[in-house]
Amino acid sequence: MEATRLTGVTASTRLQLRVSPGASRAGIVGRHGQAWKVRVAAPPEDGRANDAVVRLLADTLALSQRDVAIVSGHGARDKVVTLAGIAPEEAERRLESATATHAKDAA
Repeated sequence: MEATRLTGVTASTRLQLRVSPGASRAGIVGRHGQAWKVRVAAPPEDGRANDAVVRLLADTLALSQRDVAIVSGHGARDKVVTLAGIAPEEAERRLESATATHAKDAA
């Protein structure tokens, strides 16, 4: 029996995040256990911090905002997001690069 090949399927990635809302500067900070630590300036009110997380990840990973979705943790610091159109390895590479840039800017 021949294996069926899927066509038109795009890469998708799930990320665990630890979010710090109300920060003085937004950015990707680095690792927090298995999660990525993210800071956003928006307060955790009326979904503003969640919107800021989506914008930050979209900008950092060169994705459109519609390709970034929070799938769990809407009211918590620990969140899970899905990223459409990017492989896990590429997402990790871009986040590592953003972390290095954030650390250099903070120094």
